[in-house]
Amino acid sequence: MIIWITGGSSGLGKELALQFSRLGHEVCVSARNNEALEELAASCVDTAGSIYPFPLDVTDIDEVARCFDDICSTAGVPDICVLNAGTHTANSAAQFDAQIFRRLMDINYMGVVNCLQSVVPAFIERRGGHIAVVSSVAGYQGLPNASAYGASKAALINMCEALQPELAVSDVKLQLINPGFVRTPLTDLNEFPMPFLMEVEDAAACIVRGLNGNSFEISFPKRFTWILKFLKILPYAIYLRLTKKLIKNA
Repeated sequence: MIIWITGGSSGLGKELALQFSRLGHEVCVSARNNEALEELAASCVDTAGSIYPFPLDVTDIDEVARCFDDICSTAGVPDICVLNAGTHTANSAAQFDAQIFRRLMDINYMGVVNCLQSVVPAFIERRGGHIAVVSSVAGYQGLPNASAYGASKAALINMCEALQPELAVSDVKLQLINPGFVRTPLTDLNEFPMPFLMEVEDAAACIVRGLNGNSFEISFPKRFTWILKFLKILPYAIYLRLTKKLIKNA
């Protein structure tokens, strides 16, 4: 299979590319860091599959279109597109900054939308294809110090819920990936305890298994996601009292 992964130069995207390559697939990886992409491709010359670098800034819709065309003409139309590019910046009400919201929405949400602008018409036209959007359990409900990040991920969840039945009519498979905490260079910056922290190799393996299944949502670790889903159904009076305890000196 031909697989396109955005945000593939580090963390979860990089590990996914490695695992898919070992399984014998042709993997096209995109990210802004071309040097890291080249190193990743060179590290997989002895695997059953191959990795091909396609540098890309997902916030530039014209660049995304050119990149997708390059992938289609060079490797072929992808069978699976894993839209994983994203970033995180903690933000608090005390240091409210609209620029943080704008940046995270531009990368985490519009970056996916820009990719879908190229992928969706191509898949609908050929009546087939598989799209996986990487969101986060942070999108389930609001959490302190994550109003910008959580909002961008909640937008992805809502969008995928809306698109899934429409794409299914055209035999295009859409899955939503909601990871919990995964040990990556991004989460290494967190200064708070991360419950049920997973190693990136285990998280990527969960995604690979999930993509072979038919569930709309791929979420992990299960104990953590079920706790968060339970919290979501609580009345606001209880939920907000609990989340307030997460704020230092509250």
